[in-house]
Amino acid sequence: MKYMVIETFKSGKKDQAYERFNSAGRFLPEGLTFINSWLEKDGNRCFQLMETDTPSLFDSWIKKWVDLVEFEIIPLEIEQ
Repeated sequence: MKYMVIETFKSGKKDQAYERFNSAGRFLPEGLTFINSWLEKDGNRCFQLMETDTPSLFDSWIKKWVDLVEFEIIPLEIEQ
């Protein structure tokens, strides 16, 4: 199943989030797949399209970022 993940950088934490990402990557657990991402024009939110058959994997991933980012996980129904 595909999910839209909306990440909102906590106040004053955007640079730290980018530093962590650039030094260590996304921290995605096996089974949670990144597809693509888009950054809001002002750069305060990131929209990521992800896929998994195990939604509970989001919990372990979010724990790696919760100090810097707030998350909204939206299940998608994609017509083909």
